[in-house]
Amino acid sequence: MMDLSSLRPNEGAKKRKKRVGRGPGSGHGKTAGRGHKGQKARSGGAKPVWFEGGQMPLYRRLPKRGFKNPFRVEYQIVNLDILDKHFDAGDVVNRETLLQKGLIKDENKPVKVLGRGEVSKPFVIEVDKISESAKAKIEKAGGKINVKES
Repeated sequence: MMDLSSLRPNEGAKKRKKRVGRGPGSGHGKTAGRGHKGQKARSGGAKPVWFEGGQMPLYRRLPKRGFKNPFRVEYQIVNLDILDKHFDAGDVVNRETLLQKGLIKDENKPVKVLGRGEVSKPFVIEVDKISESAKAKIEKAGGKINVKES
């Protein structure tokens, strides 16, 4: 019978760490396997992985296009057909309830409701943004809308 105390790794599966700089008898003393002089022999002599030996690096050779907008707001999108499927009449639809039902992934990103699909029951909607078509459909079904201005 086998028990946990008798488990051992396979032969050769665990290799001992090379201990360098431990005297001449070890075979890895003095220069500790770094050879003599040169950049790689010195402390702090490591080059970054993208370094190309002085050649113009790839990220500088490639053309740059467009720009990154630092003020861009990325909304998490939820459509009306999804809300109709997952919520009952009179339910409050906000970031917390959407997160609990797994309809959005990030509790910190703003939520926008779009108007795909139809609404058959009234909801109380508290989101960051809502499209005009979604607003009209929700109000037609008797729902209330609370848009948080952020």
